[in-house]
Amino acid sequence: MIVPKRLVQLDVDSTFIQQEAIELLAAKAGVLEEVSRVTEAAMRGELDFAESLRARVALLKGLPEAVVVDVQREILLTDGAELLVKTLHNKGHCVALVSGGFSDILKPLVEALGIKHYRANKLGIANGLLTGTVEGAIIDRAAKAEALKSFAAECDVRLQDTVAIGDGANDLDMMEIAGISIAFNAKPVVVQAADYAINEPSLRSVLDLIGEI
Repeated sequence: MIVPKRLVQLDVDSTFIQQEAIELLAAKAGVLEEVSRVTEAAMRGELDFAESLRARVALLKGLPEAVVVDVQREILLTDGAELLVKTLHNKGHCVALVSGGFSDILKPLVEALGIKHYRANKLGIANGLLTGTVEGAIIDRAAKAEALKSFAAECDVRLQDTVAIGDGANDLDMMEIAGISIAFNAKPVVVQAADYAINEPSLRSVLDLIGEI
């Protein structure tokens, strides 16, 4: 059987990595509990993502820019993430990461793994301090879907040959238009919408699900 060239696009926080990056930052600011409550509600789809992100980032105002580097060092890849990327790249497929988190934290990771396609939010920073704002357009559910279309075109992959993997309501739009959608340890609303669900803390089974073994 000839396997078509694929684009596999993954959410980042609690999917490609084990943590929520904004919660790591919130811990540095002493507002973890408050931020976690908002994050959970947003992932369940109870709050508008863009508004919830702005509210959470506002609580980070005044943190020194150096904490971004500290958080970069604390990031833990989900089991199987590196294997997934290497296997797909070796077989000529494309991998993309889209995040409601922050490019400031994501950039070293994608560079280390050779991932060319990614989109994430940009933290506002001035005079060595976080400003409590997000620069530019926010990567919400619509933006993640648009990224899937854009990256598919760049990779010369048909939309029907794309795979979208995520865990929260912010991932629903990209999962809806992808050829294959996979819920990863996801909220019930995401599991219901997905073609497949992985309920273990590893991405290793993704290759089995999409026929790349």
